[in-house]
Amino acid sequence: MNIVYFDNAATTKIRSEVLNEMIPYLTSNYGNASSLYSIGRTSKHAIDNARAQVASLINCNPNEIYFTSCGSESDNTALKGIAFANKKKGNHIITSKIEHPAILESCKFLEKQGFDISYINVDSDGFINLHELENAIRPTTILISIMFANNEIGTVQPIEDIAEIAHNHNIIFHTDAVQAIGNCFIDVQKMNIDMLSLSGHKIHAPKGIGALYVKNGIEFENFINGGHQEKNKRAGTENVAEIVGLGKACEIARINLSSHVTYLSRLRNYYFNLLNRYFKDRFRINGSVQNRLPRKC
Repeated sequence: MNIVYFDNAATTKIRSEVLNEMIPYLTSNYGNASSLYSIGRTSKHAIDNARAQVASLINCNPNEIYFTSCGSESDNTALKGIAFANKKKGNHIITSKIEHPAILESCKFLEKQGFDISYINVDSDGFINLHELENAIRPTTILISIMFANNEIGTVQPIEDIAEIAHNHNIIFHTDAVQAIGNCFIDVQKMNIDMLSLSGHKIHAPKGIGALYVKNGIEFENFINGGHQEKNKRAGTENVAEIVGLGKACEIARINLSSHVTYLSRLRNYYFNLLNRYFKDRFRINGSVQNRLPRKC
């Protein structure tokens, strides 16, 4: 049976190039990356290479990338890690009302731990109000977490403006970019992003692998305790095959980003034109028409 699949925003099919890159680490190259003998060193080298591939996609240093099991774990690590590392400085966090549940449920958890959360409203297009954001800041604010692009309506937030507001008040800025990665140009240095979450299954890598970017110098508490993996920040024997798959998918996304965004934008605009032609005023597009995914940010 032929399947016409229209839900790549939810998850993507693993690319054949990605799967082929993974297979050796599921068969012959099965060594533990913490081991000192040859097949262990092979796994360690593969992880280092994947880390560099992920870093290249968002323009950061490889040592600022931490591998996780998914975007939700990355979000949990960012919020809880910053909250507990900075609780002597303050207990206030700002986010928006339309974040992914990984953010909103983490905030609910932190509220039970004594943290105070401000939830910023959005307008009819899904944009936060920058004045409301700045007015919500307190002397005790330690983190602002606003998603890069919404996973349901595709609206792309003014990330650089949000980062500027955060840094003007010496506040750490995290963004959930799971939906934006591979569908939007992202440069964490140019955009002054401190922490960023991403997930493999949105960009034709396997499910069960993600990453968290943390700018050098930012301290956060461990989310999983145990061994020394991921610079002592995430314990557990590394999932080498899936890390390799994520690295390869990020490499392909970086190489194809311009053509991919152009192609998807053309498809989107073609579809919008058809709606206008046949339905005119009988439909409504949710989210921003102009500032939405895919986009050359």
